[in-house]
Amino acid sequence: MSHPLFQRNPFRMVTPVPRPAQPTPLPVVPRSVAQLSFGARPVPTPGLSDAARSQRARYTRDAVLSASPARLLTMLYDRLLLDLNRAESAQLAEDWATASNNLIHAQAIVSELASTLKVEAWNGGAGLFALYTYVSNALMGANTLRDVRRTRESIALLEPLRQTWHEAADLLADAPSRTVVPGGDLGIG
Repeated sequence: MSHPLFQRNPFRMVTPVPRPAQPTPLPVVPRSVAQLSFGARPVPTPGLSDAARSQRARYTRDAVLSASPARLLTMLYDRLLLDLNRAESAQLAEDWATASNNLIHAQAIVSELASTLKVEAWNGGAGLFALYTYVSNALMGANTLRDVRRTRESIALLEPLRQTWHEAADLLADAPSRTVVPGGDLGIG
């Protein structure tokens, strides 16, 4: 027993904790906006063929890949609020599996929003990052504790932001063209 942990206290024997042969894989969080699902998740739709489902998924993927940074941001917020509203409904119906799936997807979107935020690009960047961190923790609590109040709180915090980003994107679309600034018009990208 030459390991340093065993030599700290010669009067007390420390036994190592057995480790599993195979480590448990961690969930993969998408690191690219193109990897996030915007409704292309396979949802059983009565009367819809596999070809039609595939075509819908391809259309959604193409819409995401060809969208401007401002449009991508509004798409992310729209999907985030859709997931949160679905999670709230599932929690109220005590359908915990559906609630968990929607909350996990919402967490992935919040993580993507936080990781692509350019905090130094504008005065409110640090505050928005803090809000994303708070909401991420609230969503984890909503999922693990099955707490619909935390889901509702997240919706209440994020819905005004969604509306504001839509208004900002509309203003950018109405504005005359100008030179593209690295980092995007909204401080993302």
